[in-house]
Amino acid sequence: MHLALRKYTSEFRYNLNLAYPVIIGLLGHTLVQLVDNIMVGQLGTAELAAVSLGNSFFFVAMSLGIGFSTAITPLVAETDGKNDVKAGRAVFLHGLILCICLGFFLSIAVLLSKPLLFQMGQPEEVVVLAYPYLQWVAISLIPLICFQSFKQFSEGLSHTRPAMYATLLGNIINIGLNYVLIFGFWGFPMLGVEGAAIGTLVSRCFMLLFIAVYVRFNRRFNVYIENIKFKTPEFPLFKKIIQLGFPSALQMFFEVLFFTAAVWLSGFLGKNPQAANQIALNLSSMTFMFAMGLGVTAMIRVGNQKGKGDFVALKRIAYSIFLLIFLFDIFFCLLFLFTNNVLPWFYLDGSNPLQFTDVKEVVSIASSLLIVSAFFQISDGLQAVTLGALRGLQDVNIPAWITFFSYGIFGFPISYYLGLHTDLGAFGIWIGLLSGLTSSALLLFLRFHYLTKKFILNSHYGTT
Repeated sequence: MHLALRKYTSEFRYNLNLAYPVIIGLLGHTLVQLVDNIMVGQLGTAELAAVSLGNSFFFVAMSLGIGFSTAITPLVAETDGKNDVKAGRAVFLHGLILCICLGFFLSIAVLLSKPLLFQMGQPEEVVVLAYPYLQWVAISLIPLICFQSFKQFSEGLSHTRPAMYATLLGNIINIGLNYVLIFGFWGFPMLGVEGAAIGTLVSRCFMLLFIAVYVRFNRRFNVYIENIKFKTPEFPLFKKIIQLGFPSALQMFFEVLFFTAAVWLSGFLGKNPQAANQIALNLSSMTFMFAMGLGVTAMIRVGNQKGKGDFVALKRIAYSIFLLIFLFDIFFCLLFLFTNNVLPWFYLDGSNPLQFTDVKEVVSIASSLLIVSAFFQISDGLQAVTLGALRGLQDVNIPAWITFFSYGIFGFPISYYLGLHTDLGAFGIWIGLLSGLTSSALLLFLRFHYLTKKFILNSHYGTT
């Protein structure tokens, strides 16, 4: 038993060395939202609900951009496994062009969708505050998606630190700007919710600038960047990236839309359930970044082994990452169960007697949601890491259908019925989230097990 486990645990050190910069970088993205939520939450529950509503539109668009950009990592990782620098450079250039175009398209799409805020049955005071917030975060999609192209390229080469450095810088800028713009310090106007959005836009511009300069001048990337030319586009490569990126974008889109639907459904219940949903969602997002980081690790390492054609090692390495996220998520499950009554208070000001009734209700609802979140930590983590491993295999079409079924056909109807047609309210919405994530984790794992078994048998008999 010990020897059987050892072949997986022996990979933990390398996996963590590769994953921790990604996790820190992803936590940085989430920390931007955490800082926005905590600072805006001091203004009131309506302001916190407004950030939730505005971000629900932003996250749907962001999921498509980030999901599409993930196609760059396994393609670059495969070229790295083959030591094919020319092919890796071509993937980066074509991926960058596609991400720039997609960033502008998504930004314009979100800006055009702003009037929908007034037609969704959401609380009016929340919509009025969310409208200007959404405008600025929509524009921030352009630097964010461009940043992703550099991030996915460097991660495909197993260099996971540049994005971490850029994100840490972005967070420092965001926190400083939030402080002065939300509350109006040091001669700046008090912009409230809109100030949080402006701070986010500026910080993302600096993140893009930093990582672009880093990749351009760091010696690790010299062989890819020196004498770089783009004369004639390779349309078959564009097609390959799109064929891999579009289903990957749909996978992330379905999951983010699933959670976004929880925001919209909770809005039908009132501003306090919506604010509570935002708190629980933000805390759950923090722990989910560990799964996302290990998912990137799985994508890189599986892509490398695919390039080498070693499918036995590929399966062993992937299973070692599955075991690692399982251990992390057991810890997070226990953390949420033991602190569910404490964590929501970090987001709200309980000292204002005029808001205390609302604050107390929000904390009560959020505490119950964190209990459900505790139990879906394991399934959420496993589905994210397995999805990363499947992307490393460049298997994206069937997983896209799996996520659509799990979230759209199975999980959402449960959320809708329990949330709006029973007394469970927001708690029922989150039971639906738990159901969808568990279905996704199980089906994606079975898909990966089937594919690796097939690849190993084919390599054994000399077929492809």
